[in-house]
Amino acid sequence: MKIRDFLGRFFGDYQLRDDEDIFGVGFVNSLFAMQLVLFIEKEFGITVGNEDLSLANFRSIGAMAELIERKRSGG
Repeated sequence: MKIRDFLGRFFGDYQLRDDEDIFGVGFVNSLFAMQLVLFIEKEFGITVGNEDLSLANFRSIGAMAELIERKRSGG
């Protein structure tokens, strides 16, 4: 999965679950959060608008996948 591969570059050997809170594990700072948004926009061809910039949309791999699916389907 592309999101997991991207996160793995920053999380090292830590095995992140799809539903695990990436902010809760302590690896995320504001610079990383911006890198994550840019990665998702570029990799999946979507635009993450201001209305999408909530922790709920980026808290886990599953939440990011749902955001991408919503954006791709026009939602």
